[in-house]
Amino acid sequence: MSHSDQPAGDKLWGGRFSARPDPRIEAFTHSLPFDRRMAAQDVRGSIAHCRMLGRQGILSAEDAAAIEAGLREIQAEIEAGVIIEGAEDIHTWVEMRLREKIGPVAGRLHSARSRNDQVATDTRLYLRERAQALDTALARFQAVLLEQAGEHEETVLPGYTHLQHAQPVVLAHHLLAYFWMLERDRDRLADWATRASALPLGAAALAGTPYPIDRKFVARELGFARVCENSLDAISDRDFVLELAAVLTILQVHLSRLAEEIVLWSTREFGFIELSDRVATGSSIMPQKKNPDVAELARGKTGRVVGNLTALLTVMKGLPLAYNSDMQEDKERIFDSLDTVEGCAQALTLVLETATFCTERMRAATVGDFSTATDLADYLALRGVPFREAHAAVGQLVRRLEEQGRTLESLTGEELAAAHPAFAGAPADLVSVDASVRARRSPGGTAPEEVRRQLAQARAAWEARGA
Repeated sequence: MSHSDQPAGDKLWGGRFSARPDPRIEAFTHSLPFDRRMAAQDVRGSIAHCRMLGRQGILSAEDAAAIEAGLREIQAEIEAGVIIEGAEDIHTWVEMRLREKIGPVAGRLHSARSRNDQVATDTRLYLRERAQALDTALARFQAVLLEQAGEHEETVLPGYTHLQHAQPVVLAHHLLAYFWMLERDRDRLADWATRASALPLGAAALAGTPYPIDRKFVARELGFARVCENSLDAISDRDFVLELAAVLTILQVHLSRLAEEIVLWSTREFGFIELSDRVATGSSIMPQKKNPDVAELARGKTGRVVGNLTALLTVMKGLPLAYNSDMQEDKERIFDSLDTVEGCAQALTLVLETATFCTERMRAATVGDFSTATDLADYLALRGVPFREAHAAVGQLVRRLEEQGRTLESLTGEELAAAHPAFAGAPADLVSVDASVRARRSPGGTAPEEVRRQLAQARAAWEARGA
């Protein structure tokens, strides 16, 4: 008898079939290579389901005890690193191992559930745990940003728009911008976790079950806040996967922007940051090179995360109710995004933690860059000159200085007064970068005193959330 003519009795669904799938089809449809990472969650869900079946009298006390004991043994094996193989998916593997341990009574465990609600439950459990681990990594990242910001409350550097020198800022202000981005990313993770805290188990294949189950008991056992209200929705939607993928994409874009600045700042042209040898690499041919590979990889890996979101949206866009095997594609994509984002966050945390900021080079970059020209226009406007008139007067002054090869710092009081009468009596340090940053005391501005207030606020927010 050929392989394809052999009975399919070892499958959970084998009774209907007289022959096994072709080996090529088995390889194509098997999900164990990627869903085995949910083994612990599958066993946890099965233990909770078993307890509920026993409480409700669907299983005898003896059978429930035997099944839970067998599941506990499997749980210990998973924690010890047992090799998970030889089944089409993780649910089948767990049931096969259970049968090997306790015999045919293992088959009673699947009463009142389907692989459809089982996989939806496993996935929610797994993603919620991974999201919590990611949040912990982001808290560590924020702590490093706060530490570095605290050391550079008055370190001046150029602020940029369009990658052109715009106005001077302090380094702490710049670093705190990323702190608040990560704070919103953590908010989005928390919001997602709230919506994802709904239990699908008990929806069965799609229509519910005739067994007298207690879904709320299972929800409490597994730490869910509530149960999914509609059985079709419970097993057929993956919006919780899509939403997490979107949250991860936004987060990864934030990480990519920081990575890009690390790449730029570590060049000789900028020279704003010196990377530790622990987080840099060299060239196989050019002995002088010190490359920011970590930042480059974090920037490059963003394409994977964006692509995964696009792939997941595409998988779901045309699926009729209820379950379809297309949804098997969700796990590889969301697992990859989680692995990628968490890895990038941890790597960039180490990059910043070990970095040295070249403060003298930063300050030197603000000299002669005309970045305090706005201060001149603001000075006029604060004295009643219409801002457009002030803007034009300063713009003409800048043009003349550029033509003469001079800088704002070289201006005399007489030259300022000649540019506009309202400049008469202007303070001598009007165009200094220190005066510029001190002047920006508006809430959220770059003045050191305001940055110190913001830093205290950021620390309080970090501590209130809990690392």
